[in-house]
Amino acid sequence: MNKVRIVRIPILPMHMVNAHLLLGPDGCILVDAGIPGSEKKIERALAKEKLTFKDIKLIIITHAHVDHAGSAARLREFSGAPILVHEGDAKHYSREEEMTFCPTGQFARLFFKTGFILQPYEGFTPDLLVSGKQSIDLRRFGVPGTVTHTPGHTLGSISVELESKDAMVGDLLASGILLGGIMRKNHAIRPPFEDDPHRVAEELLRLISSGHHTFYLGHGGPLGVNEVRRHAEYLKGLPAV
Repeated sequence: MNKVRIVRIPILPMHMVNAHLLLGPDGCILVDAGIPGSEKKIERALAKEKLTFKDIKLIIITHAHVDHAGSAARLREFSGAPILVHEGDAKHYSREEEMTFCPTGQFARLFFKTGFILQPYEGFTPDLLVSGKQSIDLRRFGVPGTVTHTPGHTLGSISVELESKDAMVGDLLASGILLGGIMRKNHAIRPPFEDDPHRVAEELLRLISSGHHTFYLGHGGPLGVNEVRRHAEYLKGLPAV
């Protein structure tokens, strides 16, 4: 099996927001682009690996929230790499439609009032669209794995399933206090906003049943399979949306 090295890029302190580099045997993929202005942090992470923007073969955005898509347009300009997203969030990336937000608790409601999640970012038209439940093979971009549709956080949320059975799941779940913050980093929590917790549970359990053992997150993490299973079972018990 061709091993992929996963490099976590802390966009905000204490891993409150993460992007990830996937360093495969034949290429480099960036998963998520951070908030607007994250280019320098991503450039420094690349430099530590003796790489530049031009080594990125693909930019995957897991969903259309500002802390994941904020620097995507600028990073495409610097790297020349295409951007891959799911069609379910496509009109949010292009700024044709505003996103809606379903808060998961009191912290989320307070967080929403800060306006952070509502800050604008440079819109873009994606180069590659995942349609429906289609899977995209990443081997042509140098990384053995696939991109799959994993809705629930947003309609168009996607995940990367590596052959090593590591999974990059964006915001299907988070960890820690204050999104990865200072304590309980190995404890799974719901992200501040979540469209459908039951769909999230289904997708997490599907990934587990497929043999995935380590889950890399947009906020906090990574988490092992037992903690992810516990969280998925908790979500299943929540009232229907």
